[in-house]
Amino acid sequence: MVSLRIVTKSAAQYLFVSDNLDLDELVGEWLDWAAAAKLLGVSVSRVRQWIREHQLAAVVPRPKAGQQIPAALIDDSGIVKGLPGVLTVLHDGGYDDAEALRFLFTEDPTIPGRPIDALRENRGTEVKRRAQAMAF
Repeated sequence: MVSLRIVTKSAAQYLFVSDNLDLDELVGEWLDWAAAAKLLGVSVSRVRQWIREHQLAAVVPRPKAGQQIPAALIDDSGIVKGLPGVLTVLHDGGYDDAEALRFLFTEDPTIPGRPIDALRENRGTEVKRRAQAMAF
């Protein structure tokens, strides 16, 4: 296994990412657009719009699966607080949805844990700071 070391602008922070981590395995539970729409109480077209606007992220996790959304991006109140801002920062920095999801679901010892878990636990400030450093 080959690991990459990406140095953020602060040079003291590191994010270790394996170049062959499987996104499907990293994320675990996936939702198709219809299931996500039902959980969020909106139409499928609204879910598609939110994906286009980077309020949500979706990828094809495995062959023939169709585009899906990680279930962890949705909580009891809707889209996880802070997620749209982090996705926007990453997309503005040139990241696509797959790269953004890899960032959100990869363990980061400086947060600690996975960025998506920090967002779900209302610890989003450091996640957004890290995303800004990585994106620019």
